[in-house]
Parts: sequence; structure tokens; C-alpha cells
Amino acid sequence: MTKTVKIDFVSDVACPWCVVGLGGLEAALERVGDLVDAKIHFQPFELNPNMPPEGQNRIEHVAQKYGSTREQMDASRQMIRDRAAAVGFTMAFDENSRIHNTFDAHRLLHWAGLVGKQAALKHALFEANFTANENIADPEVLVRAAMKAGLDPQAAHEVLTSGRYASEVRDAERAWQAAGINSVPAVVINDRYLISGGQPAEYFEQALRQIATQD
Repeated sequence: MTKTVKIDFVSDVACPWCVVGLGGLEAALERVGDLVDAKIHFQPFELNPNMPPEGQNRIEHVAQKYGSTREQMDASRQMIRDRAAAVGFTMAFDENSRIHNTFDAHRLLHWAGLVGKQAALKHALFEANFTANENIADPEVLVRAAMKAGLDPQAAHEVLTSGRYASEVRDAERAWQAAGINSVPAVVINDRYLISGGQPAEYFEQALRQIATQD
């Protein structure tokens, strides 16, 4: 018997581990097949809500925010590249890659969720940010990602220029923070079960199978 499962994927487009976690979750959903009927709802979280429009060099930012040494950063980047490659994603960030503000990307994702294209846009934004090293705060980049996801580019442009869905995104961010989410990715299943971090497919698969057997 198929179990209906609600999945909230709380994440930021600027989070490389969110790429890994999403890949693991999607692979797990393929593995469990008809055991569960699940749809992923992408929820907003900003790792750097005060990031200026010009962004900041990724290495510089990580060093300032976490106090990481160069050796630690190099090891972490290689680990992320390897984990992303394992789920079929190319991480192409380098020493010149920058972190940008993601609030407009979240507004666009909110709109995409209303028209049934949220997952496609999420993937397109991840690719723009981490594979193409584009500025995901740039409206032109966001519109191109929307087009790649099968969304109407003119409608996407109107969302971005109008400021639409800003309050909805802010409200959702505050709600998830109030619920105790302070790092991403955070995967919340059926409003009850929390899985944190960029877990592999095997971890998500085990969790989904266990949840599917419960009332």
C-alpha cells in the first residue's frame, strides 16, 4: 500500500550541501518506488541574508564566517565535489567563485511552487550557481534559470521586478527558524521527522521505508 508523505526541504540556493542532500533524497525516492507517494516542497532559508549585491569571494567568506584554514577549505571543497559527483552534479566552484544574495531566488522559487515547477527551478538555480558560477542575484540569470525550468520568462521577470512574494518568503523563513531550523539542508517529513545535513541516498531510503510502515 502506497503511503502519502509530505516532504519539506528547507534549503538555500547558496548551500552546496543542499545540492548533495537533494540528490540523495531524490535518489532515495526513486529507490522506494511505489512505497511512498511524495512531493518535495522547497522552503526558504538564507545563509547570508545580509550579503550585499556584489557578493563576496567564497573562500574569503568561509574564512571570515567559520575561521577555516586554507587546508580545511581545500579539503572541504574536494569532499563537496566528490559527494556532488556521486549524485550526478558538477560542482565547478573555484578560488574566484562568489557567494551572492539569494532572496530574489527564493521569491522566484515561491512563485514556481505555485505553478508546479519548483523542483525544476531549484535544479536550474543550483546549476547556475555552482556549475556555471553565475550571479544568482542577477535578474537576468534568474530569468534564464526560469526559462530552463520551463517557466514563462516574462512572468518570471514580472515577479522579480515587482517584489512579489517578498512577505511570503520572509514569513516562511521566520516560521522555519521558529520551528528550530538553524542550518540547512533540513528535511522535514510529515511535519514530524527531521533529517539534517547532506545525507546519502541510503540514509534517506531507510528513513522513508521506516516512515512508510508507520500509521
